[in-house]
Amino acid sequence: MEVRIGVQHVAREITFETTLTADELVEAVKAARTAELLELTDDKGGRVIVPSGSIGYVTLGAERKTGVGFGVH
Repeated sequence: MEVRIGVQHVAREITFETTLTADELVEAVKAARTAELLELTDDKGGRVIVPSGSIGYVTLGAERKTGVGFGVH
């Protein structure tokens, strides 16, 4: 799933892919409201860390369904 995080006073947003579900991401963002940092893991195992007070918005893309085989179903 694609995640976009807008950071206050920064022109560019943070964009990355993650294997987390939408529910897991929403819970992480909610938990960050009372913590100092929002920490997420991208699909390559990297970590994205944003100070909670600087988060402007978080946008979640559609969850990807992993397919097997060739072509579009």
